[in-house]
Amino acid sequence: MTDLETPTASVEKETGRIEAFSDGVFAVAITLLVLDLTKVPHAAPGQTFSAGDLAAELTRQLPIYVAFTISFATILIMWMNHHTMFKMVQKSDGVFMLANGFLLLLVTLVPFPTSLLGEYLTEPAGVTAAAAYAGLFVLISIAYGVLWWAATVRRDLLWPTVTAAIRRQRTLTNWVGLPLYLVALACAFWSPILSVVICGLLWVFWAYASSKV
Repeated sequence: MTDLETPTASVEKETGRIEAFSDGVFAVAITLLVLDLTKVPHAAPGQTFSAGDLAAELTRQLPIYVAFTISFATILIMWMNHHTMFKMVQKSDGVFMLANGFLLLLVTLVPFPTSLLGEYLTEPAGVTAAAAYAGLFVLISIAYGVLWWAATVRRDLLWPTVTAAIRRQRTLTNWVGLPLYLVALACAFWSPILSVVICGLLWVFWAYASSKV
């Protein structure tokens, strides 16, 4: 048993329902991402695709595949980060559950700006699509910070093994992304593709940070 594992089944059960519900929401959000991939290209009525035509149409839909891949990885890493945080939590209260609910609300919205990116990233409307995408992750970054605050404002919600140093490290990790997501949001109005790249690189950081905390 590691320092952050639950020592008693009774305490584990208190957050178990929250974690199970949260895992279900993350799973649904990932599933919804797949819907855009079901848009199989079709030729115009009375026409048929040649091999080259289908290849060209699939290439045109490349932004959809890129957006799906980035957002799938994003939700997966958010789930990892959420799981890592809950390893430190032994109890819950109303504020903590509401903060977790706010985060899950934002997670369920990820498929929508992902769909916008897939449809409009390479078009003039890509500015709006990238801004919506980066803007959502600004809110998600805030939501993670609020959730951790809700867990730490009453120290009895955390395991006694979660030291002050661990709390400080986690707090810094949660909030360090916010200014960078704001940069990504600003870049959306100049270069939508750069904005998406910044968001993608930040989730590489989150993956690394989640494995270290």
